[in-house]
Amino acid sequence: MKNLFSVENKVIILTGGCGILGGCMAGHLAGEGARVVVLDRNAEGGKKLVDEIVGNGGQAIFLETDVLDKDVLVGNREDIMAAYGQIDVLINLAGGNMSGATIPPDRTFFDLDLAAFRKVVDLNLFGTVLPTMVFARVMVEQKKGSIINISSESALRPLTRVVGYGCAKAAVSNFTQYMAGELALKFGEGLRVNAVAPGFFLTEQNRALMTNPDGTPSDRCKTVMAHTPFNRLGRPEELLGTIQWLASDASAFVTGTVTPIDGGFDAFSI
Repeated sequence: MKNLFSVENKVIILTGGCGILGGCMAGHLAGEGARVVVLDRNAEGGKKLVDEIVGNGGQAIFLETDVLDKDVLVGNREDIMAAYGQIDVLINLAGGNMSGATIPPDRTFFDLDLAAFRKVVDLNLFGTVLPTMVFARVMVEQKKGSIINISSESALRPLTRVVGYGCAKAAVSNFTQYMAGELALKFGEGLRVNAVAPGFFLTEQNRALMTNPDGTPSDRCKTVMAHTPFNRLGRPEELLGTIQWLASDASAFVTGTVTPIDGGFDAFSI
């Protein structure tokens, strides 16, 4: 019987694939037989990740990119098609936050750095829109493909401090649902667009918020865990099952969804 969750031989692109979460996903998917394409602006990190994957028997290539430059992305697409001839899954991981787009406890909304706010929206929203625009063209020609966007818990429930990031990720969730209808209605049922909304995972981007200089949990981290029924942060590998499900034919009738992976944070109240 066919394994519904198989991603074997699928060509899977991960933008921003050099981070903690992206690296974990790339390694896992390659281990499951996928042909992984890591796109990132960090050439050193990308090549190191790909070397590790290939050293473990997986298939992977690295391409330097800029998710805010359509011409660069088109060049990436040409290289991917030359290497593999198909694109099956796009995981839009590129994103992040900036200190200027947050509002610390000793400041107010009126101190918000609008330039930083715009940069955060550009990176998270346009950094999802542009890769989708470029790589979905191949999926449309193939009549099949799965796009997985990375939203956030902050898109589901507005969190203190991270106003820029929360607004940007809320837009990513809306874009996900819009594109699910747009692609299916105009190009067929083989095109699917979904998102995951991770809760709280320790990454390089949020480390300053979630930990003290000595590495112990910050007050904010303690508050997060107190509002999470599992009473802990997530582990990167705990995203993998949902990602593989959405990348595989097991989710063939699933589109337009935003799946929280958060240890119960979104469901919990007192």
